[in-house]
Amino acid sequence: MQRTPEPELMLDPEQAQAYAHADFSKPHDRFIHLFRTRCGDPGNVTVLDLGCGPGDICRRFARAFPGCTLLGVDGSQPMLALGQTETRNAGLADRIAYRCGCFPDIDLPEHFDVLISNSLLHHLQDPLVLWQSLLRYGKPGARVFVMDLLRPDSRAQTGALVAKYAAGEPDILQHDFYHSLLAAWRPDEVARQLRDQKLDRLQIEVISDHHYIVHGRLP
Repeated sequence: MQRTPEPELMLDPEQAQAYAHADFSKPHDRFIHLFRTRCGDPGNVTVLDLGCGPGDICRRFARAFPGCTLLGVDGSQPMLALGQTETRNAGLADRIAYRCGCFPDIDLPEHFDVLISNSLLHHLQDPLVLWQSLLRYGKPGARVFVMDLLRPDSRAQTGALVAKYAAGEPDILQHDFYHSLLAAWRPDEVARQLRDQKLDRLQIEVISDHHYIVHGRLP
């Protein structure tokens, strides 16, 4: 099945509210668990979350690894506004900051020890933006951990995955999940992207029927 791109940004406040109030605890806890098992405890480091949305993974990461400080970047101001409120309420505002902007146009003043991203790649019209941003903002040897959706083989499989994992979610989330699966990349496509950027030392692992991870260190 050919990839069908979707909009890069979630700018609708109703859409942002739906994502902020959805229960992503299971996949986001798994993100943290997989990071720990593949990368270990990073220690006292700076972390960049590319495409952080409302910041749920930032907060989970900060709790799991108390030595780190994080910057979350996202192009959706409604998402970030919700993230900032939740971060203050969680007492983590001294360790997590947010910036509104889109890669590759945003200019960040520092380089980071760890770069993480969850479900950004499938939103990008040009997937090389993510890999080039890792090289631009990561320190030499920085840890990389990316998780994203895996495109199914057919629209029938796509509908079955939505029914399996999102049947109880609001219609807007079911709609977005369906179209995000259609916009997702396959591991062989990601491998070509990594080779193009000389990042083929990073490992690709399929971890479920609809997710894969990319992890390792930058050159």
